[in-house]
Amino acid sequence: MEYAKLGNTGLDVSRLCLGCMSFGVPERGIAPWSLNEEKSRPIIKKALDLGINFFDTANIYSDGTSEEIVGRALNDYANRDEIVLATKVYFRMHDGPNGAGLSRKAIMSEIDKSLKRLGTDYVDLYQIHRWDYTTPIEETMEALHDVVKAGKARFIGASSMYAWQFLKALQVAEENGWTRFVTMQNQINLLYREEEREMLPLCKEEKIGVIPWSPLAKGRLTRNWEETTHRSEIDETAKRFYDPTAEADRKVVERVAEVAEKRGVPRAQIALAWVLQKDPITSPIIGTTKVSHLEDAVAALSIKLTPEEIAYMEEPYVPHSIVGFE
Repeated sequence: MEYAKLGNTGLDVSRLCLGCMSFGVPERGIAPWSLNEEKSRPIIKKALDLGINFFDTANIYSDGTSEEIVGRALNDYANRDEIVLATKVYFRMHDGPNGAGLSRKAIMSEIDKSLKRLGTDYVDLYQIHRWDYTTPIEETMEALHDVVKAGKARFIGASSMYAWQFLKALQVAEENGWTRFVTMQNQINLLYREEEREMLPLCKEEKIGVIPWSPLAKGRLTRNWEETTHRSEIDETAKRFYDPTAEADRKVVERVAEVAEKRGVPRAQIALAWVLQKDPITSPIIGTTKVSHLEDAVAALSIKLTPEEIAYMEEPYVPHSIVGFE
């Protein structure tokens, strides 16, 4: 395993982060493909054995049960001081007023609930899951600053927003002497490269750690275009993300397959190697339901794509509509 500093911090994280949306009670929340605790624990254990020390979950995943499963597994299998544990806040967790968003009330309530589910007294990275258009960013940033000062989070991060919004949040924090975001979690893969226009240059300039989600485009980069999985058949979000650009995306997928075949490795390794070589990405978030997925991900760390291979896979790309900010 390789390790890197997380943005402009002294925190060492594995160059792969295990995304934990796949773990949770399938009957709860919006991920019916998620694995129950019995099936999740071997994957979490394998990740630790492979040297992964970075784990990302969220309060919304499987209605909080992802945090519960991950927390119990890490408490059983790992030394807390060696683990970098991240979670997120924003989406609706209960009916009625103040059940969602980034108000001070919501943040202060949800951090305590997340810590209880995770079985820890702090998280290493507390992230806002989306931009809240109904709450002043000053209120959000001050609340997050207070979470850090209370010792409930070591650092804070953001996810999936416009570059102008992220810069505004950074500026508000700097003007008031509040804790700044140190990470950006956004969608980056060979089928969705819109973040290269503004967000990645901004993160490089501000020394922000980039921890992209869906580096394999929800599995579309890992299989034949016509091949489907149970998740791909029922995941309406994935269809909304990629179906409008299917013709161009198919060409990219075919070129990934060509490069993988020439190198004699699985397609997942090639697609992930592309993300790992994209500046200034720190640690892609890999979602997995099989141990073999973890092994492919680790193998990708040793693949160094040539400039010609990268250009060949990138060439068919066409601009995509902005998605994933909802």
